[in-house]
Amino acid sequence: MLKNLAKVHSAELEGIKAKLIEVEIDLNVGLHAFNIVGLADKAVSEAKERVNSALKNSGAKPPNRENRKITVNLAPADIKKAGSQYDLAIALGYLLATKQIKDFETSDKVFAGELALDGRLRPINGALNISEMAREASFKFLLLPKENAAEAAAIKDLKIIPLQNLTEAIDFLEGRRSIEPAVFKNKEEGVVNSLVDFSEIKGQEHAKRALVIAAAGGHNLLMIGPPGVGKSLLAQALTGILPGLSREEAIEITKIYSAAGLAPGGLIKNRPFRAPHQTASVIAIVGGGGDPKPGEISLAHRGVLFLDELPEFQKNILEALRQPMESGMVRVARAKNTLTFPSRFSLIAAMNPCPCGYWGDPEKECRCGAYEVIRYQKKISGPLLDRIDLQIKVPRIDLKELRRKRIGNPESPGIKKQVESARVLQKERFKKISARGGSPPKADGPRAHAFGGQTNAEMSSKQTEELVNLDKAAEDFLETLDKTRLSPRGYFRLLKTSRTIADLEQKEKTSAEHLAEAFSYRLREEI
Repeated sequence: MLKNLAKVHSAELEGIKAKLIEVEIDLNVGLHAFNIVGLADKAVSEAKERVNSALKNSGAKPPNRENRKITVNLAPADIKKAGSQYDLAIALGYLLATKQIKDFETSDKVFAGELALDGRLRPINGALNISEMAREASFKFLLLPKENAAEAAAIKDLKIIPLQNLTEAIDFLEGRRSIEPAVFKNKEEGVVNSLVDFSEIKGQEHAKRALVIAAAGGHNLLMIGPPGVGKSLLAQALTGILPGLSREEAIEITKIYSAAGLAPGGLIKNRPFRAPHQTASVIAIVGGGGDPKPGEISLAHRGVLFLDELPEFQKNILEALRQPMESGMVRVARAKNTLTFPSRFSLIAAMNPCPCGYWGDPEKECRCGAYEVIRYQKKISGPLLDRIDLQIKVPRIDLKELRRKRIGNPESPGIKKQVESARVLQKERFKKISARGGSPPKADGPRAHAFGGQTNAEMSSKQTEELVNLDKAAEDFLETLDKTRLSPRGYFRLLKTSRTIADLEQKEKTSAEHLAEAFSYRLREEI
């Protein structure tokens, strides 16, 4: 290390990926000045005030009492730096440069944390993302606020040092204090406590069957029916039958929530269920903004995105869903780079058939004109509808059925086991293809989620032809569908849905009955 020059490491969050940042501190003779360079935003530039006070209140000589020119460089200089996570690295780098702390090995440590004026460390966003980056870059230690330790410790082969304040960091680095690395507590994955059990939904057996298929194969579902028939209730019941998260999926989801500042202080235990309001903006749904953050479709990754009153959402929002629904990711383009957010979700949508909600209702007369009905239904474009595997009508329930008392145990736990068994078959099938086809695609590629054992809905067209495994009767049935005007996308989605139905029955072959049921869930004429 050169005289009056110190270098430590921190990290910058770009989307959900962390990048390594070198924090260089240089001291020069001259009148007092404290400058932070390297494309720093306002929050980073204000770090000098926090560092000054934190050092003073921790018993060290702060920069504002030095009659020297202090330059902090955040490299690479062409990456925009945002946030307050550089405070700890700047403070420790300054102490190194001014010889107020013993020299320590800096090449194996990453520092991240916001300093309070009294020297305490405040939690930061993206702790899990930074931890993963540090491990991949072969660092041995990550020093960060105690509140972030449980989340960051989910990454193996990296020592997470939890700190409460700047004094603890100094004592640890000088060897005066021993701090045990945080240990990841692999708590048992609990069953999702859904507010609605399947046994509480009276009637609607057709809709409940469609929900089971959607949960088992990760398919998209559209429910159409008059107001008050239970569409939202059905969507809420879905949370109780979704399979539990694997450790890899939990890390994947937590990285998104951590980058958005929504991490719960550890790994997320249950699959997300996001239900944004119709008035949400495009950025809120898709992601982006001045400092790009994940939107609702990314926060629903590996879970469910529920859009109630689908036609009431802005048209540009609905059309923006098309590409993420197909590729499982959303790209936010900026002048200097493009950020990628994962968004492999199941879309569960609900809508009325017309503005008043009673078009086609056998009991209540619709007050809408023909033009109003068509205009309302056309808010859902053909290309978007084509991407929805299951499209069902949810009818009004007879009053006698509503008054009938149900006696019995909850149904959702049993259905969940059936869904999990179907998912196991799908994972094993993907593993076999991965073993035959060599290494899986890159993590940010267009087919990144097709391997690794996920759902039938994620199969590519080539994989669908190979994995659906139709019997002779099913092949004959497909020939009868030539006149149905199915698009190529609709054809492959039909095959994927039929494969999921076969998986629910633990069948090796996809039969004509499976295809016929899958076909019954696709609306062929008017909504």
